[in-house]
Amino acid sequence: MAKSTGSKSLGQARRAQRARKKKQVAPAFQVPVLKTASRQSDVATVALSDALERARQALDEALEGPLDAPLHLFVSVTDATHRAIVVNAYGVADSEHWQALSETLAGKLSEQAAVRWLRLDWTRELAEYTWESLAAELKKHKRNYFRRGIALDGGCQRAFLEQELNANAMLYQGVKVPHAELNQKNFLRYARERFGTQTEIDFGPHQRVFTFTTDALLVTADQPVRRLHGYSGGEEGRDTGRRVIETLTPEITRTLIERASEFLADQVEPSGRFIYGLHPCFDRQVNGYNTLRHASSIYSMLEAWEVTQSASLKRAIDAALSHLTTRLLKRFTHRGEQVTYLLEDNGEIKLGGSGVTLLALSKYTELSGDEQYLPLMEEVALGIRQCQLESGGFNHVLNASDLSVKEAFRIIYYDGEAAFGLMRLYGLTRDARWLEVVERAFEYFIIQEHWKAHDHWLSYCVNELTLYRPDERYYRFGLQNVAGYLGFVEGRITTFPTLLELMMAAHKMIARLQATPEHRHLLALIDVERFYRALETRAHYLLNGHFWPELAMFFQRPERIEGSFFIRHHSFRVRIDDVEHYLSGFVAYLLHYLKQSAHDQSQV
Repeated sequence: MAKSTGSKSLGQARRAQRARKKKQVAPAFQVPVLKTASRQSDVATVALSDALERARQALDEALEGPLDAPLHLFVSVTDATHRAIVVNAYGVADSEHWQALSETLAGKLSEQAAVRWLRLDWTRELAEYTWESLAAELKKHKRNYFRRGIALDGGCQRAFLEQELNANAMLYQGVKVPHAELNQKNFLRYARERFGTQTEIDFGPHQRVFTFTTDALLVTADQPVRRLHGYSGGEEGRDTGRRVIETLTPEITRTLIERASEFLADQVEPSGRFIYGLHPCFDRQVNGYNTLRHASSIYSMLEAWEVTQSASLKRAIDAALSHLTTRLLKRFTHRGEQVTYLLEDNGEIKLGGSGVTLLALSKYTELSGDEQYLPLMEEVALGIRQCQLESGGFNHVLNASDLSVKEAFRIIYYDGEAAFGLMRLYGLTRDARWLEVVERAFEYFIIQEHWKAHDHWLSYCVNELTLYRPDERYYRFGLQNVAGYLGFVEGRITTFPTLLELMMAAHKMIARLQATPEHRHLLALIDVERFYRALETRAHYLLNGHFWPELAMFFQRPERIEGSFFIRHHSFRVRIDDVEHYLSGFVAYLLHYLKQSAHDQSQV
C-alpha cells in the first residue's frame, strides 16, 4: 500500500521522543556480549573415530571408571544434514565392546566421516510388558510425552531410544488422539531403516516388549562433552534427554535468544513472507498462512534485535516489515475516516491483527528512530477505534469486502492485542485518543472479569496502562490476572510459552508496586513468593521446548530446526508464532528479570 501523508500523531510523537531522550540514563545491567556465528557457518565437525574416543573417556568418568557389568550402549551420530544414524551393542564397556560399535558404524559411515554431534546413551531401567499392557500404559501419557525407549527383546538387540520413537511419530496417531498410542506403520517403517528392509515385528497383544530408560552424554566438535538428563523431571520424566542446566544465566538466555531469532530470520523468504512452519519429524512445511502471526513474529524479532543487534536478523526484519506494509495491509475510507486493516488470505480482518501490526510498527519506530510509519499507525489505530462498541468492547472480525461484522467475538486474545498495540502507540505519540480507547475498553474488561482468562496480552496491556494511569482498579485487574493461576504456571506439563510472557508482564507491574507506597497494599492480593517460584519454574521448564542438538539430531533435517522451539504435543511443530512466544518470554526474562536481579545484587 502507498504511504500515508499527514498525521496528528507525528508532531506529538516527536515531542514525546525528545522528552524521553532527556530522561535516559545508563543501564545498570549490560546484556552479555557473546561471540556469535550464523546458523550456516557454525558447522565445526570431528572425525567419527575421535568422537567415539571422547565418548568412551566421558563414559568412564560418568561411571566412575570402567565397569565389569555389561551395558546396553547406543551411539547416535549425524553431520546435522540428516537424521542421526543409531547403532547399539551389548557388553562390557571395554575395548572389544567399543570395537564392535566402531565396526557397526563403519558399515554405515567412514571412520573419518565428519560428525557434528555424537550422542551416547546407556540403559538404566528395563521393564517388561506385552503390547496389550503397554498400550494401556501409553494411554496414561499425553501424546509425545512418553519418555522411555522401547525394546523388542530383553537383550535390547532391537531397541529404540525415546527420542527415536518421538522423532519418527512411532507413538503418534494424530491430533484427534490426545494420548500416546502405537503407530504400527511408522514403527515398522523406522524399524526397517534401522535393522534392514526384511525386518518384521509381531504386534500381537500378548507378545513381550520392554521399555527402558537411559543416561546420556553429547559429544560435539568444539565444546566440552555435555552430560544429559536421564529419566528426570518428575514421574513423567519431563527433562529427559536434554542437557543439564542448573541455572538459567544471562549468557544461556542470550544464546537462546540469538539462536531462536536467527531461526526466524532464516524463515523469511526474499519476498518478505515467512516459511510459516515446519513438521520436523518428516521435514514437511505447515500449510496455510496467517498474517496476524506474520506481524506478531516481526514484533518478537525486533525485541530480539534489541538484544543481539544482529545484522542478518535486521535484514530479515526489514524484508518482513516491507511485505507487511506493502502487501498485507489495505486502506479503506469508512465513516469519513481513512483506516487501515491487516487482511487475512480468507478475506477476514481480525482485531488482533491490527493490534500486533501496531506492536511491530511501534517497536520498529522506537528502536530505529525512523518515523515513516507514524501516519500508517494512526490509520491502523483509527481502524481499531471504529471496531469499539458503546460498551467499550470490540467487534473481533470484519469482512474485508464491506467492513461488515463477521464475528462480534472470537477469542479474548484479540482484545488484549488491540489494547496493547494502542498503548504502545500512545507511548510513542502521547496522543490522548488512543489512551481513551484503552480506558473505555478496560471498563468493559473489568465488568466482564476478563482477568479470569489469564491472557498474556491483557497482562502486557495492563502493565503498560498503569505506567500512565496508576489506577488501583487496573492494578487489581493485573494481579487478579495471575494470582489464581500460579499452580497452573508452575505445574503445566506442556511448555505453554505464553505463560512466561504472562508472568514477565506481571513481574514488571509487581516490581513497580513494591516501589510505590500508595499502592503497595495491593500486593496482599497475590502470594509474591509463590509468584516468583512459579516464574522461575516456568522459565526453566521452557528449556524442554528448545531444539537442542541432542534432540534435533533425531529428526529428518536437524540443521533446519536446531536452535528453534517446538510444541511437543503437536508432533514437535515449529511454527513462527510458536517460536515468537518463547522468544518474547526469554527477552523479557533477560532484560527485566535477570537485569533486576543483577542490579539488586550490585546494591548489596
